[in-house]
Parts: sequence; C-alpha cells; structure tokens
Amino acid sequence: MSGRGRPAGRPRGRPAASAGRGALRVVAGTHRGRRLDVPPGTATRPTSDRVREAVFNALASLDALDGARGVDPFAGSGALGIEALSRGAAQVTFADVDASALSVVRGNLAALELGDRARVVAGSGPAAVAAGGPWDLVLLDPPYAFEGWSALLDAVVDATAPGAVVVVESDREVALPAALHGVRTRSYGGTVVQFARRSGAPS
Repeated sequence: MSGRGRPAGRPRGRPAASAGRGALRVVAGTHRGRRLDVPPGTATRPTSDRVREAVFNALASLDALDGARGVDPFAGSGALGIEALSRGAAQVTFADVDASALSVVRGNLAALELGDRARVVAGSGPAAVAAGGPWDLVLLDPPYAFEGWSALLDAVVDATAPGAVVVVESDREVALPAALHGVRTRSYGGTVVQFARRSGAPS
C-alpha cells in the first residue's frame, strides 16, 4: 500500500511507528524477502505483508501479472508496484504527490535494481492514471479519506486496455462504473479489496 502525502484520516495497515527503514518486505517472486523502506511520519500507513500477499495471490489467480503494464498511482513506498514487478509485471509507473515518498520509491527501486522497468512521476493519482496507459493493471490505494472515487474510476476506464485488472483498496466497498466488472471482493480486518476487470474480456 501506499504512504503518501495524504490528509489525516482513518489509520490503516500497521501503525505508523513501525514505518521506516526495512519496514516492509517483498512477499514473493524474483525479489522475495527483500526489505523495503517506507516514508517517515504519520502520513505513511503501508499495507501489511499479509494483506499484500493475499492481494497478489488473487491477482496471480486472475492471470493479471505476467507481462503487465501497470500503474501504482498512490505509491507511497512503492510496495504494491514493486510486488507486481517481482511477480512478473513488465513495467510499472509509480506516482505520488509527496516528495519524500517519491524519494523512498526511487531508493527502493534502485536497491532492488528494478529501475529499468519502472517510471516514477510526481503528481496526483488521477493525473497519473490519465496521463499513461493503456494499463493492464491498476493498483488503487488512496487514503481512506479519499472522496474522488467516481472521477478516478472514470479516468481508469478511459486509460485501461480491455480485460485490464483493477484493484480498489479502501475501508469500504466502492461503487464501480459499468465498464468495470467486479470479479471478487475480499475483506481483511478494516480493509476492503475489490478486484474488477475492464469490459472487453471474460472475467
């Protein structure tokens, strides 16, 4: 999940006090077990390793990772996008509005020697989604206080390839537009994760 310059909101994931150097690990794939730094401060509330493992196991079962071109538009530490790269994604774009988060993302990518398969950009999540694509994999993990889901998901629809898989992580179930077909929903404590496919391919 992300840590980014997010407004104060409901705490998520592990407590912020655990954030820092080596606070997370890559769960599986070519970089399994490698440690990841997270941005300092209370704005960083990364997804636990357990939840990330469950999310990416589900993505693997949906055949959503191998060769995918993905975007992690609320990147924080970059843990979601890096997990995707470790598990076979071809390329991931990372975006965040917080400069310290972007610095940590770049450091994590450099430490894992993944820079040649990554792009790091400064800017809002919706802008990052709209500026790139067509995406095969979209990892949406904004702050729980985020209220711009409708516009964000409309941007996702416009910027994704048919059959693309979209992950929506929040503290509640989010209404999906008609062009995104929900294929499964999972709850992990106070975190709700929805998996959807862009229309144009079987679910």
